[in-house]
Amino acid sequence: MFPILFQIGGFTVHSYGLFIAAGFLLGIGLAVKEARRKGIPAEKILDLSFYIILSAILGSRLLYAMINYPHYLEHPLDFFKVWEGGLVFYGGLILSFLTGLWIIRKQKLPFWKTADLMAPSIAIGQVFGRLGCFAAGCCFGQPTNRFWGITFSHPDSLAPTGIALHPTQLYESLTGLLIFIILWFLKDKQKVPGRLFLYYLFLYGLGRWILEFFRGDNRGTLLGGSWSDTQYISILLVFFSIIMGCYLNSKKIPPG
Repeated sequence: MFPILFQIGGFTVHSYGLFIAAGFLLGIGLAVKEARRKGIPAEKILDLSFYIILSAILGSRLLYAMINYPHYLEHPLDFFKVWEGGLVFYGGLILSFLTGLWIIRKQKLPFWKTADLMAPSIAIGQVFGRLGCFAAGCCFGQPTNRFWGITFSHPDSLAPTGIALHPTQLYESLTGLLIFIILWFLKDKQKVPGRLFLYYLFLYGLGRWILEFFRGDNRGTLLGGSWSDTQYISILLVFFSIIMGCYLNSKKIPPG
């Protein structure tokens, strides 16, 4: 709705970047607080969060560029214009997971406990991230005649203007908030380490698969079929969380 919050001379504050930064900061603060409560070194969680943020941005941008490769082949420098929008969450999730796995092992942190600790932070970060998408107009929905449809009018909006669209950014922001509330309620009730993180993967994967039916932007058709590439990844995430949950339940995971 408002891609640019304000400009002072040559300095521009983009709403997308501001919301993304707010989500990251809130997520980090929450993770550090939980780490102290659970006796995990807070400084190690700070280091982990720093690398996760970098890899999340890079992975999200890389997947977006792959999906929209014709544009970036013609305009390669546009790859670095992250403030204009264009981050695919699953790209960031995959790369940040691999990076986090490496850092956790390097710092000798308990993997599943650390993953559980980070899960609510990821969810709350998504709440603000999608608000940034809404402000910038990216990740927009299909046309709708529902009374809650949103019409973008700002000339710099990434969404089509002058037509009512499903506010898919708000749908996903609310989904993220619901997931966060569920995880926060369950965080001290889990006896099997890793289950909370797998709950996040399951809930997000299922929710994202459903919400994709309302999206109107390009999410990739590399895999073909009637689904978007993101929906295939979502279903894989759902099955992965179920299989891993069964595996963890069948094993006696030590307290670490």
